[in-house]
Amino acid sequence: MSLPRKKLPIGIQTFSKIRDEGCYYVDKTRYALQLAREGGYYFLSRPRRFGKSLFLDTLKELFEANRPLFEGLYAAENWDWSVKHPVIRVSFGTGNFSSREGLDQRIRELLLENAERLDVKQPPADSSIGGLFSTLIRRARELHGERVVVLIDEYDKPILDNIEDPEVATALREGLRNLYSVLKDADPHLRFVLLTGVSKFSKVSLFSGLNNLYDITLDADYSALCGYTETDLDDVFAPELEGLDREQIRAWYNGYNWTGEAVYNPFDLLQLFKTRDFRAYWYETGTPTFLLKVLKQRPVFLPDLQEVRSTAQLLSTFDVGNMPVEALMFQTGYLTIAETLRLGETTAYRLSYPNREVYQSLNESLLADWTTDLPLREPPQFKLYDLLLTHDLAGIGRLMAGFFESIPHQWYTNNPIAQYEGYYASVFYAFFASLGLPITVEESSNAGRLDMVVRFGGRALIFEFKLVDNEATPGGNSALAAIIERGYAERYRAEGLPVDCIGIEFSRQQRRIVAWDVA
Repeated sequence: MSLPRKKLPIGIQTFSKIRDEGCYYVDKTRYALQLAREGGYYFLSRPRRFGKSLFLDTLKELFEANRPLFEGLYAAENWDWSVKHPVIRVSFGTGNFSSREGLDQRIRELLLENAERLDVKQPPADSSIGGLFSTLIRRARELHGERVVVLIDEYDKPILDNIEDPEVATALREGLRNLYSVLKDADPHLRFVLLTGVSKFSKVSLFSGLNNLYDITLDADYSALCGYTETDLDDVFAPELEGLDREQIRAWYNGYNWTGEAVYNPFDLLQLFKTRDFRAYWYETGTPTFLLKVLKQRPVFLPDLQEVRSTAQLLSTFDVGNMPVEALMFQTGYLTIAETLRLGETTAYRLSYPNREVYQSLNESLLADWTTDLPLREPPQFKLYDLLLTHDLAGIGRLMAGFFESIPHQWYTNNPIAQYEGYYASVFYAFFASLGLPITVEESSNAGRLDMVVRFGGRALIFEFKLVDNEATPGGNSALAAIIERGYAERYRAEGLPVDCIGIEFSRQQRRIVAWDVA
């Protein structure tokens, strides 16, 4: 007997709408109560489409004491519904943020909308933004008799929308600082404050003076505050799981972690339950173009992104003109915490791709972006997959050689990424990763570090890359010789796997493959 199914809340960020329309809802009110009881000023960074807006709306209804909406949820019997707080809700999800003037106008509109909703007398039209905000907070408390709750959603979107134009981004940052700086002096009138966004800009640049802002981004207790857990799938979405492979769901969409329990991206799962088809739903909704541009402009060795070690401080280092690749990819959701490490007396992290969706889609996008305008009738990954199925290693060599030959010469002169040695191996890696194949890079043994291993069809394909000055190494392929001499294949043979050893030499001057040999 099939379980009764409910409406999928795709695109719904309003708590009351989800509850009134009988949608599936994962109860996050335990987290809401935990934050609310502790009180104070909080900050939460999560990638886009992870449910931040819905959580803020849930907090709004909680503090406004709208008890009927919470029937059957944890908060229903565990919250004091006799107290109703005035709530100021600000979201930068929409608006014209192409200039400081546009930002200031949008801030005024949002504050005046809150004043009207709270029946607060509007201050003079010529008030500064800081004056407008502080007056709104003070009068809301005086009118309603309770301290004010401030919820700010997508606090960083105006800056991120202009991150490729540092001058505009800096001007918008200063405009937002005028708004957020009000919170410090308004402390006597505030009950609770939460700001959410994608990126964590430094306190110095954006929250000057707000030293009591507690960042819960990497707090293990709140790792599952946004997103769906394995338990949520069983308890809430059981009717939708019928006919779907649970392991496949986990491999595609689970794995996001902020030092606690791992979660699924909600948008992915809701789309999967609707279409019953595994696709890169979250990735396709708008991978930030500036991320691809950064990876294209900087000498990032692509295989290294599969295993990144970083300090907590580095992950929090983010500002206009200062965006480490690790911090950028972590905060936007393309890398996640795979393991917490100790570095002396400090905490560090091992980062990796969260799941197949991100791993496969990001590499596919980078492959297309790094090798743009190639005269190909169809993506070369199709041909690569066919050759892997038939175990045609010579054919793969011809495919890869032809691919590098087809890249126009002017592309190399106009793209910084092509000027460093790791470019060739990175493109090669992206080819296989775009198929979602399991790849191991820089694997250590007592003989050295092996460049790359691809597992496919019950076989291990071992790759070693060498960059040579011009022609192939006289007397034999040096890359293949390294595999054989160092015995890299032995550990895979010990697993009972057939092994193919492939040595590849790239010519620095000719910008092409000059040797491809298999043993």
